[in-house]
Amino acid sequence: MPQRFLEEEEIRLRRGNGPRDRPQGRRWPGRPRWGVFDLVSAALFNAVFVLLVLIVTSLADSLAASGRRAVDCSAAGSRQRERIVALLDSPTASPFAIGSCPDNMPCEDPRRNSQLSREMNFYRERHCSLPGETPLCLVPPPNGYRIPVPWPESLHKIWHDNMPYNKIAERKGHQGWMKEEGPYFSFPGGGTMFPDGAINYIKKLGQFIPLNKGLVRIALNMGCGVASFGGFLLKEDIMTLSFAPRDSHKSQIQFALERGIPAFVAMLGTRRLPFPASSFDLVHCSRCLIPLLFTDADGTYLIEVDRLLRPEGYLVISGPPLQCANQDKEWADLQATVHALCYKLITVDGNTAIWKKPSGASCLPNLNNFRLDRCSDNDDPNEAWYFKLRKCITKVPLSEEISIGAIPEWPQRLSKTPARVSLMKNGIDMFEADKQRWARRVVYYKKSLGVELGINSLIRDTTSGNDRCSLVDLMVEMDRMLQPQGNCCGAGHTRSHRQSSTHRPCDPVDNPGARE
Repeated sequence: MPQRFLEEEEIRLRRGNGPRDRPQGRRWPGRPRWGVFDLVSAALFNAVFVLLVLIVTSLADSLAASGRRAVDCSAAGSRQRERIVALLDSPTASPFAIGSCPDNMPCEDPRRNSQLSREMNFYRERHCSLPGETPLCLVPPPNGYRIPVPWPESLHKIWHDNMPYNKIAERKGHQGWMKEEGPYFSFPGGGTMFPDGAINYIKKLGQFIPLNKGLVRIALNMGCGVASFGGFLLKEDIMTLSFAPRDSHKSQIQFALERGIPAFVAMLGTRRLPFPASSFDLVHCSRCLIPLLFTDADGTYLIEVDRLLRPEGYLVISGPPLQCANQDKEWADLQATVHALCYKLITVDGNTAIWKKPSGASCLPNLNNFRLDRCSDNDDPNEAWYFKLRKCITKVPLSEEISIGAIPEWPQRLSKTPARVSLMKNGIDMFEADKQRWARRVVYYKKSLGVELGINSLIRDTTSGNDRCSLVDLMVEMDRMLQPQGNCCGAGHTRSHRQSSTHRPCDPVDNPGARE
């Protein structure tokens, strides 16, 4: 019997069958089944192993340090602000130090914004943290910082160490944006659509736009790069506000400001730009890629440009979709939308198109033929701060009286009472009083070489008496924006009731950014 049993077992093994008495779970050698006890044991072993690694290595220190940094940016930052504000409010306040932090741009956190919606560039707009989440720290100057190159030389070059960001020079140097030359960044004045220089480009525009006759004074440069176009327009006595978002070229606005060219960080996304209606005589877009969005947003962006442009003002678009392969539809849609607004096409010169806005409201009755609606009578075209874009055209009061052809040429335009003050109660008297007040203040500015600031009006609403912000937040933000050794004069009813002036130090102290 035993011999027969062994023979049967051998036959089963040859056929690939396991022993009949072998448990079901052990049938396949090399593939054991894990039980609950095995899994728990393995988890405990791994936990003990990780704990030993953290104890005997420096990994735990680095993890703890990163955790502390994260906490410092939130809860600790809030506690520090409360402590400093309490010190300021104390009648026996004593000097204290504020810590340093890396270069930062308020309301422009790429990590936070990257999690937001891409629709209509919402993620590239300003998104501010709550007051308690905002870091309270001072930004030290970069290593090797020098007093900026004076104007007008700064239009052509700045110190490299003042703006130690090489990405734009590496990517756009061949297009004439900027180049690294020894201790300087040089600015040949070129751009993607005018690599031969802004001077030649402005001369070409001057063949169709009266740039040097005092008719065009205020311009808006959209998607400006390093703002060479706006910088060279200053020679034509045209003040240009340039803007661009914080993107992969995060420092482009910083380069513009270091050069002495007016510029600010902004994005045409879901909100109106922060300017009243009919603010600009010229709107310029050179490969800012906004025209490609004009039709994607059903004309909403072009409607916003129309709100900002003064009657008889000029719209200049250079680059896509003009003369671009596979963008014929975008170009046709752009022309149709501009035509719906009754703009007159002045010229298409190569990859540059120029239009002129009509002077009156004669185009409004025809808007429905082009699927453009009029806004309600309650819509205020001058309301712009954190105001959502609207796909409708607002009738601007006194549109003919404020057109370029109806206002004095510059500089007479500066002192002539504008037509829009008639919309305000006692507007003419208020304008004259304000003009005289600022004439006296400018004289004071020239003597003091500083800036007078009524601090009380900034931190407290004079009408309601409610606090707008804390004094320490205001001073820290001023310190962030002010160049090292830049001057600031303060005048107001402070605790000591006296006028004071100060300047930001140039050289970092022993603890950079921690200043009393």
